[in-house]
Formats: sequence, structure tokens, C-alpha cells
Amino acid sequence: MQYRKHGNTGIQISALGFGCMRLPEYQDEKGDWQIEQEKVKEMLLRAYELGVNYFDTAPYYCHHNSEIAIGKALSPIRDKVYISTKCDVSKVSSADEYEGCLEESLRKLGTDYVDFYHFWGINQKEFDEIIVPLGLLDRAKELKKRGKIRHISFSFHDKPEALKHIIDNGDGLETVLLQYNLLDRANEEMIDYAAKKGLGIVVMGPVGGGRLAAPTELSQKLGSGNLHTYELALRFVLGNKNVCCALSGMQTVEMVEQNAAIGSLPQPMSEEQWKKVGDSLDNLKKFSELYCTGCAYCQPCPKNINIPKIFQAYTYHNVYGLSELAKKTYLGYVNNEKEPGATAADCIGCGQCEEKCPQHLQIRELLQMVDEKLMAL
Repeated sequence: MQYRKHGNTGIQISALGFGCMRLPEYQDEKGDWQIEQEKVKEMLLRAYELGVNYFDTAPYYCHHNSEIAIGKALSPIRDKVYISTKCDVSKVSSADEYEGCLEESLRKLGTDYVDFYHFWGINQKEFDEIIVPLGLLDRAKELKKRGKIRHISFSFHDKPEALKHIIDNGDGLETVLLQYNLLDRANEEMIDYAAKKGLGIVVMGPVGGGRLAAPTELSQKLGSGNLHTYELALRFVLGNKNVCCALSGMQTVEMVEQNAAIGSLPQPMSEEQWKKVGDSLDNLKKFSELYCTGCAYCQPCPKNINIPKIFQAYTYHNVYGLSELAKKTYLGYVNNEKEPGATAADCIGCGQCEEKCPQHLQIRELLQMVDEKLMAL
């Protein structure tokens, strides 16, 4: 495994990080979601054996069970790894409540400190109207002095100019977690800016929320030979000299081993190769249509429309050219015998999904467009 200087934190972080948002789950007899703990333990410890030292979670991941699961799995090696978790500042109204969120995460994780504590998925409005006036940065610094937070961080979902605003005005912020991949390079300039300001940079969605994981000819189209597209995508992110770590939401030991091999490359992509791939992307604008990462922040829908699943079906057609699979997936969802899937026809136009979408997609219009195009295949 390769390690990179994580900003000015003094930490050497593994090039590959483990994103614990999509751990293996199942529903018990009562219909409650449970983590497949033995599988999680096997994956996380195998990742550690292969050199991964950064594990990222959050209170709501995996039906609120992710923190508990990784806390148990990593307990034997707690002092050898870095754990990242988050606080949803939209749910707090005081610095005391912010600290209470931290205490709850520490309880679930079974630890007395967290290495990286993030203001979760913030935008400029939340920074200006919640974090600053409530004194949350000051409380974070206090908690750092008390040893409960090792490093103050934030994850980001907004326009690049908002990222600059937060960096310039966020005294004490040490690292940022943001989205960046082959198909979404909007933050590329700000990644460079953040690095120059001394922030450590962790990337989420390096393979586009799974969008670049399926077999496709994209690698050849970009002049990258016979590389599997997911490998090209991960190499591209790690080829950016300012990226410290790329998170992958791995679900099997095989995925862990495949991605760890990429994270172990001394040079995932040369500067010349990286520039060539980036330039080639300009010729593939169609890939940017309907960019859904599958994060599921738009869920639940009051009419039970499974927006990520519908958009994933369209991705098979629009991005990979797998039109037959796209229609089969969509019809399988719509015509499910046990639970027929709701579609654009069931939408009541409330707009709740669009308010929560990190990509700011016009979901209501897109649902209608996807239905028409997939049904016409």
C-alpha cells in the first residue's frame, strides 16, 4: 500500500480508504436491518492486512448500524487505524448538541476518540448559518484539546466557489472529504487550492458511485488500453497529486484485494497519462447526462419511488450502452410481483428528493424522461 501525507495533519494516510456506507446487510424476521458482522470483520481486517488504515463511516450509514459494525470489527486494531465519522449539523441547534452527536458516535464506535470528525455534507448556507453562529468550530477545537477529536474535518456538497469560502473562513479545518472522479471534475481546481492551504483531501465516489465499475469500453475510448474501467477511474483519482486518499465502498473481500492492488501502485498514473485521460473526457460529454451517484440521500420518497434504482437502470443504457440490461432492470423493478415499483407516474411533485440531492438533479423531470426512454427501448 502506498501512503500519502495527509495535509498538515502529520499523518501518512493509505492511498485507498474503506468507505463503510454500503456494508453487507440483511433483514431479520422482524424486518429490521442487520449487518453481516462476520463478513464485515473479514473485509475490514483483510483491508488492514493489505495496508488500508483509513475507515470512513457516519451515523446514518447502513440503517444506522455502520458505526457499531466497524467499531466491533476494528476494536482489536483500534490504535493502528484512523476512523472517520460525521455530524449532521442540520440536526443541531447548539454547540452542546454538536458535542452530544460526537458522544453518541463514540459510544457506537466503542472508542474514546475519533481521528477525523466531519461537519457532514455541508454547503455554504449551513456553514454561514449554523456552524459559524453556533460556534461549532470553537467547540470542535475544544474537543480536540480534550482528545476526543484528533482532527477537525468537513465533507462537502456544494459548488466549488462555496468550497473556497469554507476553506478561507473555516479556521481550524484540517481535512476535506469531497466528490471527484472521471465524470465529475468540478472540484479539481479547488482540490489544488485546498492542498495549497494545507488541507488533507479524501475523495468519495472515485468510481462514480459504481457507475464506472461495470464492464465498458470507456478505457479504450480514453486511450488507456485494456484497463478495466473501474481501475482506470481509481488510477485517475489517485493520479491527482493533491489527492491523499480515495474511498471505496467495498462489499466483498475480492473487491478489497482488487482495489488494494491499485492503491499499492507506486505511480497509479503518470502526470502525462493523467492529462491525456482528462483531455479525452471532453469528447465524452454524453457521460455527464443524469449523473446520479446512487448515494440515496433522496430516499425515502413519500410515494416509495426508488429513484437510485431507476437512475441506475438508465445508466446502463446511457453510459455503458447496455440497453437490454437497462430495460430488463427497469421492467424487473416496475413489474415486481411481490412489490411493484413506483415510477414517475406515481410522483406527487413534492420536490423533497430535489432538496436533498447532493448533485442538485431535477429529479422529477428526469424520472419522466427515464421512463419514456427506457420503455421505448
